[in-house]
Amino acid sequence: MTSRLPIFFVVATVAIDAMGIGLIMPVMPDLLREVDGGGLGDAAIWGGILATAFAVMQFLFGPIVGSLSDQYGRKPFLVVSLVIMAFDYVLMALAGTIWLLLIGRLIGGITAATHATAAAYIADVSEPDQKAANFGLIGAGFGIGFVLGPVIGGLLAEFGTRAPFWAAAVLALTNATFGWFVLKESVTDATRRPFKWKRANPFGAFKSIGSFPGLGALLLVYFFYQVSSVVYPAVWSFFTAERFGWSPGIIGLSLAIFGISFALVQGLLVRPSIKRFGHRRTVIIGLILEAVALFLIAAIYSGNVLLWCIPFAALGAIGMPALQGIMSRRVSDDAQGELQGVLTSVNSLAAIIAPLVMTRSFAYFTGPETPIYLPGAPFIIAGVLMVISVVIFQMRRRASVTS
Repeated sequence: MTSRLPIFFVVATVAIDAMGIGLIMPVMPDLLREVDGGGLGDAAIWGGILATAFAVMQFLFGPIVGSLSDQYGRKPFLVVSLVIMAFDYVLMALAGTIWLLLIGRLIGGITAATHATAAAYIADVSEPDQKAANFGLIGAGFGIGFVLGPVIGGLLAEFGTRAPFWAAAVLALTNATFGWFVLKESVTDATRRPFKWKRANPFGAFKSIGSFPGLGALLLVYFFYQVSSVVYPAVWSFFTAERFGWSPGIIGLSLAIFGISFALVQGLLVRPSIKRFGHRRTVIIGLILEAVALFLIAAIYSGNVLLWCIPFAALGAIGMPALQGIMSRRVSDDAQGELQGVLTSVNSLAAIIAPLVMTRSFAYFTGPETPIYLPGAPFIIAGVLMVISVVIFQMRRRASVTS
């Protein structure tokens, strides 16, 4: 049991990151209208700006934190980031202006860069053929966080728009205390890698990791997937409020259903899918299912039907752990933190671009001057990008076969 506690802590850290997002998502439309005084469309645009600010910090600091953890170890960065995250939520709970919320999102983006460190820890302690399945544990932790976060956030919304932030702060600080006592360092003298700025800055890290055979095209697939996936946190609350008139409580319930489904898929289906179909086919199946789900969500006009379709939308989650497993097996043991830092920056780069595109397309197609009322437009855009990722992945495979 003692040997399992460190992995439990890492999965719990990812779950708490997701809970922090899920806790505040149901109240974000009301909070932004409360602070800014505008309408739902204006709130969506500000939501995109805050999400982009968060992502810029993740993009800049992901490779830095990942490379630093390759030299100095995973534990200090995981624990300290949780402490800073707790104080960041306190700041946002007290914020009375958009600018303080913006500062809070900038700090939050830096602390969230340690998601790469969590993934690197899992890579450190996993055998090569178990990495994909264990990355699925991280995904399951994220899903569990999305189960609890929106439900708690929706309930706490009854006590005001700031209550979820206080709850998120307590969770982060509690887990930091737990991690301090149970986490064992996974970086050894044999795998320790000196920090170098040319690898740690985002652009140098991309160049360094891209030099590993076959990773360039895989990173591009990962990028398009992440751009598409950002549609959910970027516009889900606004989309469901606009199209179906959902309250924060119903929005929280819908996110909880997705979280349960996501956790079950990544916790229970990734390993058998890889065993049955292999890594490559599992990636393809996941990407195709994601594309179908996005187009389906855009077409649905009944809130009840959407709730029933959410579990189907989560099935595509089998693809990403398989893709991460393929990439992790292509780099050396002393570069796992660097790889995960690059993946965090890819996530962040997608999250810089996607919220602005998704929220502005939502605002445009629901505004008074739109030529066609289409609140599902962001999901159509995301579906097209997911199809592009399938094409790139298949072209990469064919190129490697013919070369």
